[in-house]
Amino acid sequence: MRKIIAAINLTLDGFCDHTVLLLDEEIHQHYTALLGQADAILYGRTTYKLMQSWPTLLENPLEEKSMDDFAMVIDKIPKIVFSHTLKNVEWDSVRLSNQALEEMVVELRQQSGSDILVGSQSLMITLSNLNLIDEYQLCVHPVVVVKGLPLFDELNDRTILNLLLSFLVLNKFTMR
Repeated sequence: MRKIIAAINLTLDGFCDHTVLLLDEEIHQHYTALLGQADAILYGRTTYKLMQSWPTLLENPLEEKSMDDFAMVIDKIPKIVFSHTLKNVEWDSVRLSNQALEEMVVELRQQSGSDILVGSQSLMITLSNLNLIDEYQLCVHPVVVVKGLPLFDELNDRTILNLLLSFLVLNKFTMR
């Protein structure tokens, strides 16, 4: 059985907003490796639209290896988008799902192959409430934004997680 892995960037105060995060070479390398080991990634409409800019980097590389490598991997991995409003998608490796999220994830989980990633806050919450997330990979960035989209704002119940791996045991921060 494949694992369903929720992977997302997060601020220190618990918000997920890619527009306020400090994405560096290490982050791009991490997600390039993660995507390279998975069979697909699930997106909602908003995250799909946010990620849709990556194919342009294939046409006009930045000559920053970590970003160019990420652009190649994100372009190739199959993406399944769940949306009630999108009627079509422009990215070749994307398909709109006509199945309910729960039904699709249960089906994907039973198939053979590598893990399935979830990269949207709304899908993470829905799947968490359905107990369909096997692992969370939360990349916490050293920024406090005070407001925005909280990652776990709509969970139904208290959730206790077991720490599997930590990149750093102790982090020290100073004000810029």
